[in-house]
Amino acid sequence: MRIISLNCNGIRSAHKKGFYQWLSRQRADIVCLQEIKAKAEQLDPTIKSPRGWHTYFMEAVKPGYSGVAVFSKHEPDNVTYGLGHEFFDNEGRYLQLDFGKLSVASIYLPSGSSGEVRQQAKFDFLDMFMPLLKRRRKSGQEFVLCGDWNIAHKEIDLRNWRSNQKNSGFLPEERSWMDKLFGEAGYVDGFRVINAEPDQYTWWSNRGQAWDNNVGWRLDYQIVTPSIAEKLTAAKIYKAARFSDHAPLIMDYKMDVQDFITT
Repeated sequence: MRIISLNCNGIRSAHKKGFYQWLSRQRADIVCLQEIKAKAEQLDPTIKSPRGWHTYFMEAVKPGYSGVAVFSKHEPDNVTYGLGHEFFDNEGRYLQLDFGKLSVASIYLPSGSSGEVRQQAKFDFLDMFMPLLKRRRKSGQEFVLCGDWNIAHKEIDLRNWRSNQKNSGFLPEERSWMDKLFGEAGYVDGFRVINAEPDQYTWWSNRGQAWDNNVGWRLDYQIVTPSIAEKLTAAKIYKAARFSDHAPLIMDYKMDVQDFITT
């Protein structure tokens, strides 16, 4: 099973930059998109429903803002829209597909970089999300949580970590939350199971020469339950072409949807 995650910074923009043509060659089973910045009814059918995919969208109420989507080669037996939190569900931040005992979700955590109000919203989201993650971990369901988490966990996960310790995305409180996610909550940073090397980034500022000099942040993750982590076989950040200010995160698992469906 190949799962791809991308913050597309506008699904129509990514389409214009060749994302769909690239995707058609990737042999992916599931694709999780974030920051689609569009409502499904606004999209051309070639974007909304590309041939061979079951597509699902969780849009933001605010036009041109946020939103997530999941494309799947396999039809799910259940789809969950949102987290049951009106404020954040109105921002279109969570969409989950269930395939028996396996759940794959596209998630887009709030960014706090625009100021104190949005940083507080980000903290509120983290406070709401952690208990839910712990409950789900105890449920016995297996999870692959894909998306833009808007947090670089460790110093290795961004180039200029020293100068960003007081900036959103690398605040001590945010990093501590990630420690809990990979500690007491029992989840695994899938990419780091495969690749422990530095300079592995998924987002680059449009300012200066960040992309050219690889001055980036690793903000995009596939966060998995331990049994799923054992099935990981490959992980790659695709940088040969640019579809967004983020790069696609491609991860391969030695498993199949049918493994999780009881008949």
